[in-house]
Amino acid sequence: MDDNQPATLAPAETPDTEQPWRTMLDLATSGDADALDDYVSQLSTADQALALSHLDDQETHQVLETLHANDAAELLSHLPEVQAAQLIGSLEAASAAAIIQELPSDEQADVLGDLNESQLQAILNELPAEEAAAARELAAYNDDVAGGLMICELLRFSDRMSVAQVIEQLSHDHQRHDDMDIRYGYVCDDAGRLVGVLRMHNLLFARRSASISDVMIHHPVSVADSAPLDELVELFESHAYLGVPVVDSEGVLQGVVRREAVDYESVRAAESDYLKSQGIVGGEELRTMPLWLRSRRRLSWLSVNIVLNIGAAAVIATFQDTLQSVIALAVFLPIISDMSGCSGNQAVAVSMRELSLGLIRPSEFFRVWSKEIAVGLINGSILGLLVGIVALVFSGNVYLGLVVGGALTINTMVAVSIGGLIPLCLKKMGVDPAVASGPLLTTVTDMCGFFLVLGFATMMLTLLV
Repeated sequence: MDDNQPATLAPAETPDTEQPWRTMLDLATSGDADALDDYVSQLSTADQALALSHLDDQETHQVLETLHANDAAELLSHLPEVQAAQLIGSLEAASAAAIIQELPSDEQADVLGDLNESQLQAILNELPAEEAAAARELAAYNDDVAGGLMICELLRFSDRMSVAQVIEQLSHDHQRHDDMDIRYGYVCDDAGRLVGVLRMHNLLFARRSASISDVMIHHPVSVADSAPLDELVELFESHAYLGVPVVDSEGVLQGVVRREAVDYESVRAAESDYLKSQGIVGGEELRTMPLWLRSRRRLSWLSVNIVLNIGAAAVIATFQDTLQSVIALAVFLPIISDMSGCSGNQAVAVSMRELSLGLIRPSEFFRVWSKEIAVGLINGSILGLLVGIVALVFSGNVYLGLVVGGALTINTMVAVSIGGLIPLCLKKMGVDPAVASGPLLTTVTDMCGFFLVLGFATMMLTLLV
């Protein structure tokens, strides 16, 4: 083989999945877009994401700019949304706009919505005026409402059309519909308002002379473009719909929100809440993000947590004489702290879920507390008994068992009470419960647990020494 020939990958060859980023970069450097596309298409979506995460910005730009725009869009569609937006925002505006045009409307909205205003405006300036206006309108929706989740690629028909006219239109525009998953058409009046849904199955078996008004589903279920995620989740859990039309305040059809999009966003929302609870206040983090951005996001809560943990340390310092006299207490302090924290986090998770589903209101403190304290009493008693037995076996002192067992029982009740109520309090105050519930719970239960163990031990010191 001539060494000067560009590297290519025959379709029959197995792609290198050990270090796919090296092959991807070699093909991009050669400038052979077709060979690069062949290689990328043979990789799994996981390997595609892995390869891009190992390339630096310049190398990634080279890969994306070598690929044809539609192939680059396909590659980006398999990446996490935050990574796709990061890559699009770092490209030249013309290259980014070419790729954006090839993305489905819902993915356009996701990517453009994550860009800053200057990046967004630069890309929109490269798009045709009509497409730019539509893209900006989509990007204005929040990710967690129907408008931000919907797709705009759909079949739209006038209620004045006959079955024959609809079939003729479908036949004429068949190339435009090749990439669409078509099961329904949407029927609108002259003002664009949704009046019916047309099953493709019904269309095929109808008389050609019939009006589509005779075969469509009248008064279809629809959702407002402002409908929040929890409302969409409830709708799809209650019905076996694959998709639901989205309308604006005037009833004008805007798009369709699909079940898979709602499921995906629901998982993302849960992941976001988890990240916030772990101190990643800025949301999703990838190691391809700028170093200082990742550091700042983590430090934003860790620095606050230092202050909160000083309180727990102060409790131990107050009872240091007791701790020195009964050194066995040091063995059980972390056990009580951890077990109580776990119980409290369970209560936090239940309150967070019920708030998101609208099953409780932020003002229902007593109802939530009464439910939690009952569970805390049972679980705390059982856990306290088990730990008390362990302390008795460990030290041979029944009073040590009473101290640690009693402290764990009470602290578990405190933890579930706080865990159940903190999300309600924060929600009522307008603060995101996911951000502060976990750290606040942990700090308070640590302080309370240390105080109970060391306080009880101080009162019974003569029996423990």
